[in-house]
Amino acid sequence: MSFVFQAEVRSDLGKGASRRLRHADLVPAIVYGAGKEAVSVTLDHKKLILAQEKPEFYSSELTLVINGEEVKVNVKAIQRHPVRYKLVHLDFVRV
Repeated sequence: MSFVFQAEVRSDLGKGASRRLRHADLVPAIVYGAGKEAVSVTLDHKKLILAQEKPEFYSSELTLVINGEEVKVNVKAIQRHPVRYKLVHLDFVRV
């Protein structure tokens, strides 16, 4: 099973910006590694919640489409809300 997610680059950074994204049902994330600059992106929360329920989400390569470019990544870290069933932040490392 392959996972493909549409990601948008975000320029508005910080705690307030992340809160606004989460309120809009988006998840802030970062993509780093492979000797390239780190890129801050946003992803759709609903699609991630459905995908993260499958074990393949954690063990296989994911594809993020960032500005039309496909980037192969692995999940490095996931931060979840302590009470609600929500994702707070994700870290992806390029393959």
